[in-house]
Amino acid sequence: MASPSAIALLPAAAAALLLVIAGVNAGGDGKGRVSNQREFDYFKLTLQWPGTLCRRTRHCCSSNACCSSSNSPAEFTIHGLWPDYNDGTWPACCTQDNFDEKEISTLVDALQKYWPSYYCGSTSTCYGGKGSFWAHEKHGTCSSSVVGDEYNYFVTTLNVYFKYNVTRVLFDAGYVPSNTEKYPLGGIITEIQNAFHTTPEIACSNGAVQEIRLCFYKDFQPRDCAVTLPGMSVSKSSCPKYVSLPAYTSRGKFSKIL
Repeated sequence: MASPSAIALLPAAAAALLLVIAGVNAGGDGKGRVSNQREFDYFKLTLQWPGTLCRRTRHCCSSNACCSSSNSPAEFTIHGLWPDYNDGTWPACCTQDNFDEKEISTLVDALQKYWPSYYCGSTSTCYGGKGSFWAHEKHGTCSSSVVGDEYNYFVTTLNVYFKYNVTRVLFDAGYVPSNTEKYPLGGIITEIQNAFHTTPEIACSNGAVQEIRLCFYKDFQPRDCAVTLPGMSVSKSSCPKYVSLPAYTSRGKFSKIL
């Protein structure tokens, strides 16, 4: 169960929600069988911008947040909290325990709002299975040495997401959704650096911000992301000097997008 200090990181309304959740479900015992992968070095919190992802939506379905006519995402949402190595690689599928959505049943409302899927159909899971978007957290299974069981993994991720609120930082600085405005990439990076004392990774699609990634030590203090080792190549940024934050437009529940 999440500790009181972790719960305190949430906004008041969300904290109240998760306090109720914590009282209902204490999660599992975190003793899944662990594979022979080495211990990870740091965490990476990957956030998605719905306006960019939803531009690619062609068909709607019940699992796609782009299709919601109400409670539509209007902020960066969670893609995942992933253990990473300093050499730029990462572990995956570190336990042989299957994802069990019943373990996080009391978190579903919060996850649907802050950790939604922007796709239709099932996603791949460990060991060749298929499941919900949350079941795709096969990288998260490698974080048990820090966060414990499946339930605490999702609670921890929500708490880190609320504490390091990228949406609020950018909106307060005037970087708001727009289908016409272009923003300096360097300005976005600087605002996040000033707020959280870490340099983010930013990924773009066709000049629009698609993901912002923040990295943390295992105690969830901010740090820079992967350390490039001698002899390793550095991939070129996918973002231009000026980027957009497309405004989100609901696609209409279960309608076909032309």
